[in-house]
Amino acid sequence: MPRGERWLQKISATRTFARTAPHVIPALDRAVHRLTRGKVLLSARMLPGVVLTATGARSGLPRRTPLACLPEEDGGWLLVGSNFGRPGHPAWTGNLLKNPEAEVSWRGRDIPVRARLLTGEERAQAWRAALAFWPPYATYQARVAREIRLFRLERR
Repeated sequence: MPRGERWLQKISATRTFARTAPHVIPALDRAVHRLTRGKVLLSARMLPGVVLTATGARSGLPRRTPLACLPEEDGGWLLVGSNFGRPGHPAWTGNLLKNPEAEVSWRGRDIPVRARLLTGEERAQAWRAALAFWPPYATYQARVAREIRLFRLERR
């Protein structure tokens, strides 16, 4: 693992990062994504990323959320609802539970997807893959009593 990546993983596992990143990173990502017509996400310099457009669980309105993702071999994506190790589930996970039909912007293309909450052995396998991909997820899980939600996005 390159030194820069190790340093980034250490920083991202800190409580300070967990407090500030949710306010800074998504706002920057949305702005850059909009300015580049969906071709660039700043956070993708750390991890691959998508912009998820899901229907709000309460509002019914489209909600755009930049998210790190784990691309899968079949062309789908794994999303980890870590919320940077903060206590509550991120809002986008509730949106997908209520309205699993969504869309992702991936490398400048809008792709319709269906989200599925993973459970049981399928979740356990996906969690192991997520930890191998980004070890700080283990730190996030250790901070919270809730089980971090994992979703598989499949192309429609």
